[in-house]
Amino acid sequence: MNCIIIEDQLPAQRILKKYITDLGTLNLTGTYTDALQAVEVLKTDKVGLIFLDIHLPKLSGIDFLKTLTNPPQVILTTAFPDYALESYDLDVVDYLLKPFSFQRFIKAVSKITLDDHQKVVASDTFTRKEPDQVIFVKSGYEHIKINIDDIVFLKSDSDYTELYLEHKKHLSSEPLKFWEQKLRSYNFIRIHKSYIINSSKIHKVAGNHVHLSENILIPVGRAYKDGFSNRFLR
Repeated sequence: MNCIIIEDQLPAQRILKKYITDLGTLNLTGTYTDALQAVEVLKTDKVGLIFLDIHLPKLSGIDFLKTLTNPPQVILTTAFPDYALESYDLDVVDYLLKPFSFQRFIKAVSKITLDDHQKVVASDTFTRKEPDQVIFVKSGYEHIKINIDDIVFLKSDSDYTELYLEHKKHLSSEPLKFWEQKLRSYNFIRIHKSYIINSSKIHKVAGNHVHLSENILIPVGRAYKDGFSNRFLR
């Protein structure tokens, strides 16, 4: 299925492009920074799916979608949850709240229907492209198996690293720098000299703190603030 991206933020564009490439079942035919650029393309090209940001220059994604008389299937992407109800009134496929994980992206794409009303399913090729979601953490003389998506955040403890999961904690013999490199291809980002967080676990951002839940607040270091803001905030 041919798809296009309408997204004005370059980091968000890059993430979508990577996910589409890793998925292997969609053909990306164009990327646009505002909705008006895509109007002529939709008239002439056969586009089956749009990844559409809501907050766009000139014309919002919602308003653009309302102008289309026979729109392709649409997956909305936004950093704000306020438009979820309105988006479903427009019969979109799904609503992705940034930052979203590869697994959440897959779930959204799996809802797309083809002309024969069959669901898009992951092929063997796609399965081979999906990153390994399990790691082994060296803790003393043991190697403990952990699902990467279960990690909420990591905290530096001198030459060691504490890995915090939902209901338990593991102490790794490796320093935080090792984990920064190890988890770079996943949804983790370093936001402080002592902390790496799983971006898919972000509940909200308030001031200089990231809330990973009602009870977990992680500070954003001054040296990491711009990189974090450019990637996740507007």
